[in-house]
Amino acid sequence: MPPTARKRTRSYDPARTRAAVLAQFDHVRAAVLALTPEQLDQPTRLGAWTVRELAAHITMAVRSVIRGVNAPAPVTRDLTLHQWPTATRRFAADVDHDTREIAEAAADTPEALAALYAQTGRDLAAALAGASDERLITTRFGGVRLGDFLVTRTVELTVHTDDLNDAAGLAVPFDRQALAACVRLLADTLATAAPGGAVEVRIPPFAVVQCVEGPRHTRGTPPNVVETDPLTWVRLATGRTEWGAALADARVHAGGERADLSGLLPLLG
Repeated sequence: MPPTARKRTRSYDPARTRAAVLAQFDHVRAAVLALTPEQLDQPTRLGAWTVRELAAHITMAVRSVIRGVNAPAPVTRDLTLHQWPTATRRFAADVDHDTREIAEAAADTPEALAALYAQTGRDLAAALAGASDERLITTRFGGVRLGDFLVTRTVELTVHTDDLNDAAGLAVPFDRQALAACVRLLADTLATAAPGGAVEVRIPPFAVVQCVEGPRHTRGTPPNVVETDPLTWVRLATGRTEWGAALADARVHAGGERADLSGLLPLLG
């Protein structure tokens, strides 16, 4: 029996989220340190970014936590956790510009990249050591609760670990808690974007949500079911995989006349 769908706001264990962010960054750091100059120059599926720029971007995603904690706390909370995925679309151009600057200035050689990762790891551990999850921090999205922002970092780290594996032919592992938080946030984003109870989306073992307007399922087997594995869901939700291709490859199983999510994906900008 699959777990029942959640209707209340999902909560995340703060200690586990912090540990997941640190663990996934360590996985990526170990892989990046082993990259050759040739691998760093390889293209990625992220437009014009090379592996070098992808690696630089990952540090930028983590250093946003460091900057937020070290800066004065903002007065207002401007963004909630479930608003973050769609808000990313507004800042895509800024992220691209900042990533290229970091790649050129601080990650232009393997040695410089290694130093950047080492410093980022030290600074992140220090920033989190004495910071409350309830504290508001300043981000490019405005004031955000630190605990919420750390959940968004599990998405950044998980998605870009997958990008790195794809581009460089690696097998960087995924921290289980980081993958779980990423899957759950993206699933809840779908439920928020398309509220309803006509379709049940299952991503075992991490999440089940109901979405899409229409007759609500209450007992027995739902008439409209979508089921997929965690990484396929992450790729669908972030535009790395197309709905039709995932169906054709049997990475998604969809049954019922309303079980077509192609018009709702991707979720992340």
